[in-house]
Amino acid sequence: MAFQGWPIEAVEFYEGLEADNSKVYWQEHRSVYDTHVRAPMEELVAELADEFGEGRLFRPYRDVRFSADKTPYKTSCAATIGDGYVSFSADGLSAGSGLYMPDSASLQRYRAAVDADAEGEELAAIVAELHRNGYQTMAHEVLKTAPRGYPKDHERIELLRHKGIAMMRTWPVGAWLGTRKAKDRVVTTFRAAKPLNGWLARNVG
Repeated sequence: MAFQGWPIEAVEFYEGLEADNSKVYWQEHRSVYDTHVRAPMEELVAELADEFGEGRLFRPYRDVRFSADKTPYKTSCAATIGDGYVSFSADGLSAGSGLYMPDSASLQRYRAAVDADAEGEELAAIVAELHRNGYQTMAHEVLKTAPRGYPKDHERIELLRHKGIAMMRTWPVGAWLGTRKAKDRVVTTFRAAKPLNGWLARNVG
């Protein structure tokens, strides 16, 4: 089937799961999840594969082995699509892309490129354009001060403090979510991410 968005039943499913994150609730509402949450995400992933790459849905179960929070289920349905990321929950829809959690070698290459005049200025311009177009930029972790070996007054200190760089946009629940406009917003976001991903491919790998 063609992607038609997430219906109100999908939103209600996650509202209920947030109120009762239990195996009993999950089993009683599993058919709602399969039909109205997971199936639309699978359809979206399939439709975007030709332009953005193959996708993969994340498991709905939380890894609670090392967590104080023992609730068993995630309260969102998320997937990777090529270099991009999509997440649906009771709060709405999010889409983004970039280098969110780099390993140590990738982080070193990222910082070296930010420090370099030409490459760093190019990234600063890409980030400024993303902000002008309403996108947020972020990283899994942002240092409170300059990383070791870099001056605190570096002209691109904000980018250096980020341990990676990703962009994202989030939309609250609305009638559009149950239509193909949801796909349009994801596509627009992934296309807006191409300059950032190109910079990362050239400078970080």
